[in-house]
Amino acid sequence: MAGTDVEEHLRVLRAGAVDCITEDELRMRLASGRSLRVKLGLDPSRPDIHIGHAVVLRKLRQFQELGHTAVLIVGDFTALVGDPSGRSVTRPALSKAEADANAATYFEQAQSILVPDRLEIRHNSEWLSEMGIDDVLRLTSRSTVARMLERDDFARRYAAGNPISVMELLYPLLQGWDSVMVRADVELGGTDQLFNLLTARGLQEHEGQPPQVVLTMPLLVGLDGSKKMAKSLDNYVGITEPPEEQFGKLMRIPDDAMAEYFELATGWHPDSVAEVLGELARTEGADRSRLKRLLARTVVDLYHGEGAGERAEAEFDLVFKEHAAPSDVEEFVLRPEELRDGRIEVARLLALAGLVGSNREGRRKITEGGVSLDFQRVADPLADVAPQDVDGRLLQLGRRSWVRIVAG
Repeated sequence: MAGTDVEEHLRVLRAGAVDCITEDELRMRLASGRSLRVKLGLDPSRPDIHIGHAVVLRKLRQFQELGHTAVLIVGDFTALVGDPSGRSVTRPALSKAEADANAATYFEQAQSILVPDRLEIRHNSEWLSEMGIDDVLRLTSRSTVARMLERDDFARRYAAGNPISVMELLYPLLQGWDSVMVRADVELGGTDQLFNLLTARGLQEHEGQPPQVVLTMPLLVGLDGSKKMAKSLDNYVGITEPPEEQFGKLMRIPDDAMAEYFELATGWHPDSVAEVLGELARTEGADRSRLKRLLARTVVDLYHGEGAGERAEAEFDLVFKEHAAPSDVEEFVLRPEELRDGRIEVARLLALAGLVGSNREGRRKITEGGVSLDFQRVADPLADVAPQDVDGRLLQLGRRSWVRIVAG
């Protein structure tokens, strides 16, 4: 490969990344002109992918577009151990059935991002489940307890007197052995995976293989603009969520998080990112809102196809600017058996329609001022209505949850 091509490929692959160990090694492997084997291990601890998970998948897609092979490792065996990365306590291990079920959904979603004809999927149970105790003992001899305790999360737990199981100490070695078995040229991961990825380099050298290049990506901040994106914190955008839901969520991100989202969540070439970041630095107020809309449209198009972002934006404006109902509102049929003396509490109606989890939560939402019938706020948490009073009317919770009541 010509030197200018190597430097351009390197620039694209380094864009947005944090660690590259080492850049010279990556440059040399790109210059070889051969298709590199680029590994990404995915832990099937949960079935759904959000756009934070997709950051590293988008980087893997860039390698594929430059002619390299993506090697996805389903951690169906290591999930039984539990990745301790970033954990302050021991994480419960998954059962084999749970790991398999999560992996099936996870990888179906991951493949919507990656190029299928440059994709190799392996399960690390292929080799790890075949290891005998003698193999495990040989593997453990390649590291030391002192080396493991250099890892930040282990060091913090040890200093705090929190337990660290011997099984957890095995995790970096098992993940590293995956790299040996697939002969990885490059491994991608989040910044919280750096220790594990470096462990693999040592194991490969011990086995006579060139050590893999390590490339880490930052952890995308969530919609709150402070904590990393996580479903447990409800600050995430799922890649399979409806376009309108994705667009609305992205319009909520703080302005100071926009640069990070443009760089990590759009899949854009570094030149396009640099151009919009320059514009972002020069704008404020309404112009920033325009750029946020561009960001939201771009992300929606990534996961739902070209034009989906514009349609989601139109729906957003219909609801938030014109204060109209969405064009496609689900119906809820109110059955006679749900009535008490011919009436029903609005709070119970919210629960039956699936807008809240319980009557109690419904009353709380009414007290907070978040419930309306045909755009008229419901003020009394104990308010009740007759079926004929609500037939055909819109029941609204907050700004984004609607049903049309039909008296059955």
